[in-house]
Amino acid sequence: MAKVGTIVILAAGAGTRFLSARPKVCQPLCGRTLLGWVLEQARALEPQRIVLVVGHGADEVRAAAEAEGRALGLLERLRFVLQAERKGTGHAVLQALPEFGQGDPVVVLYGDMPLLTNASLEALCAARARAAMLTARVHKPRGFGRIVRVAGRFARVVEEKDCTREEKEIREVNLGVYAFARADLERFLPGLTAENAQREYYLTDVPALVLSDGGTVEALELEDEREAIGVNTIEHLSEARSELQRRILAAHMGRGVYVEDPATTFIDHGVEIGAGARILPCTVIRAGVRVGKGCEVGPFTHLRAGTVLEDGAEVGNFTEAKNARIGEHTKAKHLSYLGDVTIGAHANIGAGTIVANYDGQKKHPTVIGERAFVGSGSVLIAPCKVGAGALTGGGAVVTRNSEIPPGEAWVGVPARPLIRKRNESGAGGTPPARKGTE
Repeated sequence: MAKVGTIVILAAGAGTRFLSARPKVCQPLCGRTLLGWVLEQARALEPQRIVLVVGHGADEVRAAAEAEGRALGLLERLRFVLQAERKGTGHAVLQALPEFGQGDPVVVLYGDMPLLTNASLEALCAARARAAMLTARVHKPRGFGRIVRVAGRFARVVEEKDCTREEKEIREVNLGVYAFARADLERFLPGLTAENAQREYYLTDVPALVLSDGGTVEALELEDEREAIGVNTIEHLSEARSELQRRILAAHMGRGVYVEDPATTFIDHGVEIGAGARILPCTVIRAGVRVGKGCEVGPFTHLRAGTVLEDGAEVGNFTEAKNARIGEHTKAKHLSYLGDVTIGAHANIGAGTIVANYDGQKKHPTVIGERAFVGSGSVLIAPCKVGAGALTGGGAVVTRNSEIPPGEAWVGVPARPLIRKRNESGAGGTPPARKGTE
């Protein structure tokens, strides 16, 4: 049984202050879109239906929502409505009315508020009132409407542009996040008026209408004002990223991952890291990466999507890996690029190694076998293969379509099999030591 009847996510804004052609809710944030974080908030409430109100860049927003919804298991619950003319929040929710599911409450979220916690939203939905809203006491109101209380109880919301000088001094602000009875929205939304400074239909008028109808309204103040961050500018996006990054790192550390310097470590949403792994300073790990138990990553390492470090692997200073599988206890410690490569267990990748995966048109794979030793400064031009236990000499260039057999040593530019000198008896191998030199 769903906890919530319908969640409405307002996602029609243009985000003009980003100076970006990309819709605001599609902006990237710690490995997913801004909207993805809000959809995850919605999922936690187990709604029957999620209605997204779209406008600017509607097709791109819909595509992003469907991709995130598919990953979260929400795709079948998503509905979309178009707010062709953006006439305010009340008008936006009015467009969503025909798509409401059955049951209460109807929860209103914003596509640009990624930091609300499950605990805050669950408290909102559990409020014993016909309407409930989240508020925050903030240092910078940043355009939010003010909460006016009488004798400590909610009385009304005043939008900033409609505030008197005294009302602008109020520090408790309305976040625009509500839980309503469906019947109240069906009753009051069609009657909203635009008699205000912005000539818009305000959803903030509905709680006051519920009060005037004899209903109760509960205004729940957040304990942590950071949850209230709404993203309207690139600066706001960076503030949200800082808080989300703090939460992501805290979650990893809580699962036994050693993060040596959280201030210089950047790990995206959706990264898996095993217990006992050590993440050293100035490391960036992007979404879609898996790091096994007991690995060491960094310092100054960049792991990109598709990279897997198996247990005990070590990737170090100024090494970048993309779509790379690095075997158990394999080491790539210095100044390397590992692109589209599979490396077996217990291999050693020397300093300055480049796996040249791109020919200008297509990416190609490289395979390096277990216990292989790739000498410093080697360039492996994909596609190619280095067999188990094979070796490349320092500075070797292994050309495309080459295959180094297991156990062989290749050297030079282009790399060729190492020919050993024959000894005095005519057999191959290292010549015997001369007299007087032992």
